[in-house]
Amino acid sequence: MENRLITLLSDFGLRDPYVAEMKGVILNICSEAKIVDISHEIEKFDVHMGAFLLASAAPYFPTGTIHVAVIDPGVGTERCPIIVEDERFRFVGPDNGVLMLAASQREKPRVYIIENRKFMLPNVSSTFHGRDIFAPAAAYLARGRSASEMGRETSSYVMPSFAQPSLMKNSICGEVIYTDGFGNIVTNISAGMLDRIAFRKSETLKCMIGKRSVALDLLPAYGNVSKGKPLAILGSHSFLEISINQGNAAREFEAKAGDPIRLER
Repeated sequence: MENRLITLLSDFGLRDPYVAEMKGVILNICSEAKIVDISHEIEKFDVHMGAFLLASAAPYFPTGTIHVAVIDPGVGTERCPIIVEDERFRFVGPDNGVLMLAASQREKPRVYIIENRKFMLPNVSSTFHGRDIFAPAAAYLARGRSASEMGRETSSYVMPSFAQPSLMKNSICGEVIYTDGFGNIVTNISAGMLDRIAFRKSETLKCMIGKRSVALDLLPAYGNVSKGKPLAILGSHSFLEISINQGNAAREFEAKAGDPIRLER
């Protein structure tokens, strides 16, 4: 899985030097690294949003890419810094669920706690693990070091509810993970999960969004309903979305990340 491509995702923004500091650390350890920014405009502390953007972007990178995600409201606490490995990628970041939506789309991942000080900066700040722990770990991985050298494997890690919708005979319980700039309500319900209970395109779904109930047709395109009408659609990242043609579903249904979603046939 050798690859010197490293992606960065954070809620740091670009006004401050934080992103540049992480890149500097990476390049000091692995000067051959290629660094790609996914986004640094995640809403502050919004693990749902970070997890969705990472899961959306990661599959389009070459096998072996190292993905670093730093949305870390628990920095400096007892939450662990981790490396997650699946069959294609390594993910580096805090153990707060931000990595697991991306990693759990494939086979069961392996998780390692970063605890070997040899692979951190000499002085680890309690407020900036992105620079002092995650960036060095990613750089050493890019140089060919293994996750197992950096710490022990663990089976105890945060698997957030948004990474695992509940499947029943004729229904699925999930949640909102993101509302995009068009007002589309992105859920954590994947196309594969819809297939498992044989939802079909053009089938009408009973959908509970928070405390609101609405009947929606599962359609292939926004234009399959008239302007201002709602629909269900599989978005470009293969997650079910609740949308309004040329309207704002998030505003209409007062939806936000973390709200429950229930689909029934």
